[in-house]
Formats: sequence, C-alpha cells, structure tokens
Amino acid sequence: MGKYYLFILILALPIFTIAQNNDAVCSYSNTKQISSQINYPGDSNIDVTYYKLELNVDYDNHLLTGVTTIHAKSKLAALRNIFLDLESNMIVENVKIGNTALPFTHDNNVIDITLDRAYQENELITLQVYYEGNPQSSGFGSFVWDEHNGEPLVWSLSEPYGSPAWWPCKDTPADKADSSDVWITADEFFTSVSNGTLEEVTDNGDGTKTYKWKNRYAISQYLISIAMTNYEEYDQYFHYSPTDSMLVAHYMYPEKMETVKPVLSETTNMLEVYSDLFGLYPFINEKYGHAQCGFSGGMEHQSVTSIGGTIRTSLVSHELAHQWFGDKITCKDWQNIWLNEGFATYSEALYWEAAYGWDHYVEDMDYKMDRAKGASGSLYVEDITSVASIFNYNRSYAKGAVVLHMLRHVVGDDDFFNILKAYAADPIVAYNAAETGDFQRVAEEVSGKDLEYFFSEWIYGSGYPKYTSDWDYSASGNNYLVNLSISQESNSDPSYFTMPIDVRIAFEQGGDTTFTVFNNQPVQEFSITVSDLPASITLDPDNWILKEIAEIEQSPDDPTIYTTFQLEQNYPNPFNPSTKINFTVPYIGAGQLVPVKIKIYDILGNEIGLLLNNELEAGEHSVVFDTANFNFPISSGIYIYQIIAGNFIESKKMVLVK
Repeated sequence: MGKYYLFILILALPIFTIAQNNDAVCSYSNTKQISSQINYPGDSNIDVTYYKLELNVDYDNHLLTGVTTIHAKSKLAALRNIFLDLESNMIVENVKIGNTALPFTHDNNVIDITLDRAYQENELITLQVYYEGNPQSSGFGSFVWDEHNGEPLVWSLSEPYGSPAWWPCKDTPADKADSSDVWITADEFFTSVSNGTLEEVTDNGDGTKTYKWKNRYAISQYLISIAMTNYEEYDQYFHYSPTDSMLVAHYMYPEKMETVKPVLSETTNMLEVYSDLFGLYPFINEKYGHAQCGFSGGMEHQSVTSIGGTIRTSLVSHELAHQWFGDKITCKDWQNIWLNEGFATYSEALYWEAAYGWDHYVEDMDYKMDRAKGASGSLYVEDITSVASIFNYNRSYAKGAVVLHMLRHVVGDDDFFNILKAYAADPIVAYNAAETGDFQRVAEEVSGKDLEYFFSEWIYGSGYPKYTSDWDYSASGNNYLVNLSISQESNSDPSYFTMPIDVRIAFEQGGDTTFTVFNNQPVQEFSITVSDLPASITLDPDNWILKEIAEIEQSPDDPTIYTTFQLEQNYPNPFNPSTKINFTVPYIGAGQLVPVKIKIYDILGNEIGLLLNNELEAGEHSVVFDTANFNFPISSGIYIYQIIAGNFIESKKMVLVK
C-alpha cells in the first residue's frame, strides 16, 4: 500500500520533499484494532484454486447480494468438513455443491461446512456460497459505500483481514487461487472495475449492467477488488516490444481527470523502468491501471491499483512496484510484510534514480533513513493482531527500504540488481508466496556470499549501530599508517552489528581515497596504509548504513589537521522549520581565532538575516537556521546561505517547504 508523498519541482533544481504527517502510512486513515481472534490463516485442509464472485450491488439500500464459487483441492484423505471465513453480520442463505444443499453453521465469522461426501487427497471440491448483507468496514476499509462530488461510489480494500467482510474465502495470503472472476451487477450509472480483463458488459434491460472481469493469474484473496462510480477512462499503452502492447487504463473521477492526468501519464515510463529492473510486468497478458477511490493513498490490487487522495509520482510508482513485489510474489504471512512494503518503498527511490538521477535517489533514501531510525521492534512483525502494527511506516516501509539499500552496497550494484530480477523470476516464489528465507536464499545464490549475519541482524534484530571512532597515524617509510578504532554502543538486539563500512581518508594536500573494512566486533582496530599525509577520516561517507556516528576524533587532538574552509550542504534539505549548516574553519596559527559570518538571503539576493557573527577556533562547527525564531514569517521557497571569513566566501542553496 502507498504512502503520502509531496513532490515539488522548483525552477530547475532537482529537489523534492516528502510529507511527514502520517506514521501509519497505509491506504485508509481510519485504522481499527483487529482482535487477537483473527480469522487467520484459513482452513489448512484445502488448497483454493479458483474464486468467482457474482455480486449484485444495491447502492441505494446498501445491500450486497452475492454468490461465491470456490474450487479447492482436498489436502487430506477422506475430507468431510471445511470452513470459510465470512463476517457474521453477512447472512448466508445456502451452501451448495451442484444442486445439493450442504449443512453449515455460521458463527464467529466462520462458515463451517459439512461436505456431501468424503473427498480424497487432491480431489477437487466445487461449491457455491449464497449470501447477502451490508458489509461493515474494518482495517483500511474492506468494503465502503461512499460518494465523490455528490455521486455514488463503492470501493473495496481488503488488506490485511478485510476480505471476509464482503465475500466468503480462505483468508490467508499464502493460498493463492490460480485464477478468478468478478462479475458486478449494479445500476447502469456505474462503471465497475476489477482485476484482469473486461470480458463483457451486459445491459440487463432493467436499468442495470453487469461487468464481467476475468483474471487468469494466481491471486491472493486480499488482492481481489471492486471499484465503482461514474468513471472517466483514460487509456495508455505500454509498448513492451516493437509489435506488442498492453492496455494501461486509468479510471478517474470526471472532475479530477485533467488534474491527475499528467502524473498518470508517467505510468508507462514506470512500467519500462521496472520491467528493465525486475523483469517484464508480471500481468502482461491482461492490463495495468488505476481506479480512483475514497481513501488517502493507494492499494495494489492486482492489475488495477485503487488510488485516492492526492495522486503523486511516488505513490503511483510505489503501487506499480507492488505488482512484482506483493502481487506476483506475495508475503506468505503478515509477519513478512516488508517483502511487500519494503520492496515497493525502495522501488520509489529506484524510479527517482532511473528517471531523474542519482541525487533524487540519495534525497529519497536520506528521508527513509531518518524515518527508519524511528522503527521499534524487528522488521519481522511480531504483533500481527493490529493493522497499525503491520503497516507501521517507520518499520515495514522505511526500514524495509533501507535494508535493501544496505544490501545493495553489501553485494554491489551488479549482484544486487541481478538478485532483484532473479527473485522476481524464482520458480519457487514467482506467482506464489514468499517469506524472508526465500529472498535470502536467492540473494546468497546470486551473490555467492553468506548473508546470514545481514538478514539475522536487520530482519530479526532491532535498532541500528551507533559508531564511535578515533584515529591517528604514523610515518611508515614513504607511506603513512593510519590506525583506526571503531566501537559500537549497545542499545539494540543484537548488541553489535556486523557490517562492511566504507572509510574515506582525506589528505592534507587534497584528494581522498576510500577503503572498506569489515566490522564484526563491538570494538575493533584497523590499520590502513596510505601514501599521502592524512587529514581527516569519515565513516560511511555515502550513507549506506542505517546508523548514528559520534564525532570522529584524531588522537591526540590536533587542530593542524584542518587546512581549508569547507561549507557543507544543509541537512535536511528541503526542510521545515529548521535545518543544520555544517562548516569547517582552518588552522591559521596557535591560539588564533578566525572571524566568521553566515548570512541568509532570499532568491532575489535580499539579506533576510545574520545567522552567525563570531570568532571561531579551527575545527568543525555547525549552526541551526530555525525559521520559527524569526520575527517575521518565512515563506516556502529557495534561500541562499553564505559564509564570509576573510577572503573566503562561499554560498549554497537550500529549500524551505511548508
């Protein structure tokens, strides 16, 4: 499911920002606590192979009447009883095999059914459930009678436990049906949308129409959906070969079409990017598209994403990526939801990288890093009794994305992208369900590396490393021997993290070089030989590791290591309401201070404030620009900060977004 992003393009600057107003970043804002008595993981004695939903939707009376046909294979010898999941407020009128009515009870959200005879292992059971009622929403919506602009609207969103609110099923993502049909009969006002291809629209001659949708791919129960209103359709085509194309159909509110069309038009480019990265779009023989609905965010219903709120590039790319990671490969249980949400969230950054450049990838991952630090507990979700726990943004989305970001650096770009493509095509999990061990297996097979330490600490552990280090050097012939000590604070499980760490050494005469050390102890010493006089050391300079770093000190402290002025890019950027500016003052003599000013200008060159006016000693310094402390309002836009220290003057841009 999608999250809430804000993308702002200002002049020619490659800058974007992400709204931070929602922690439970799932598709529907009214989350409810799910009882520990959840109907999960469904009847383990049957293997569902097919669902057919024949739905009659009476909007005026808020009445859903349905017949669900289920094909399932017995997993036992002499199977006589099965159960299906359906909320108890829905009324079951009959359960039949052919013309034979079956005995059943419907209590505690479960239909217990006595079959017409004993079924042997792998023997096919075909039954129909006749039912009706007014579905009650739970979790992120389940089934909602809604409206837009005063017009009727009906939509479903069944993840994670919502399917039984409106149709009988085996309520587990692990048991995928091989195919499905959804037939929707409603007032002729409605254009009714579901999974797969539209096979037929029938005018019933009584003021109603029936839309018949067929899905020919494996599908989990929660990915079956309906969306209905007076849609306007905007069609594109994904040309995936010189002679082949696939329909991309966007069903939007008529009053919103012109507003959302520019963002939706980017979908075909996203399909090209992701098909190149992950393998061809997995439902290529059917379609992709969107159906606008009455919630904030998106839900990756197979081949037709339900989407609402403000439709943005990150949201569209996130939900499309789910077609590979979530729909083609579905998490086997909700404990492993990061295989859906972490992958889709990371794919947003991959799209920024492919379409807009590396700087956009870095900006996006810096934001996700910051959010991931707020994650509590393990990425593997221990508590699946609440929707909010499963779909916690900091953990399942942001930290899941950051784990993939880290893995990319651990194995290298070539192996990493080969891993993604191999995982999406893996015969064990493709069009099936996966758990973390499946992804680890593929990652190790492709990279040739033992990644047990990585998955153990980042998926099943909690927290992140907090590094402290110091260093010194000594002459060694014509070279210099750098002695580096790295230690970790213990505030997590494991007590310390094993990771390769990049170490960048800058030299007195300019330039730098980067080494990688393998840190697998809580306190560890490393020796590195360099040919030039070292001036400073930076751990993980390109931010590949989820971490905190205490100040890196040279031992003994020597101000002469600071040889030049440096003005760094503010962080965060974009910001609201405050940002930090780091800078370095060089050594000019024992006990001598350097006069330093930092001024803030608007984009027209007007000075709006003096941030710093002081004499400073050599070393690294920082100052905070907090717009809340100004005596007059500071509006969103581009600003310039400038450092003036003697003959040294340097300026950089920053962006305030409110």
